[in-house]
Amino acid sequence: MNEKRIAVVAIVIDNPEAVGDVNSILHEYNEIIIGRMGIPYRERGISLISVAVDAVPDKISSLTGKLGHISGVSVKTAISKK
Repeated sequence: MNEKRIAVVAIVIDNPEAVGDVNSILHEYNEIIIGRMGIPYRERGISLISVAVDAVPDKISSLTGKLGHISGVSVKTAISKK
C-alpha cells in the first residue's frame, strides 16, 4: 500500500517533560504535516495535540510508533480509506 492517505494523529501528553521529545519528533516529520493544533490543559497538567498528515501508511506508522514510545504519551490515529 504505497498510496498516500490523510490521517489525524491525536496525542495526549500526561508528562510535561515529554513535550520536548514530542515536538522534536513532529519536527522530524514536518514534511508530511498539513496542520497542527495544540491545547495545553494546565488545570489537569496535560497537553493535547492533533496533527493532520498526508503520507503513505508506513510513514504515518513510523511517526506514531516513535511518539508512542515516549513515556507519558498516548497516541491514536484515524486514517482515510482513500
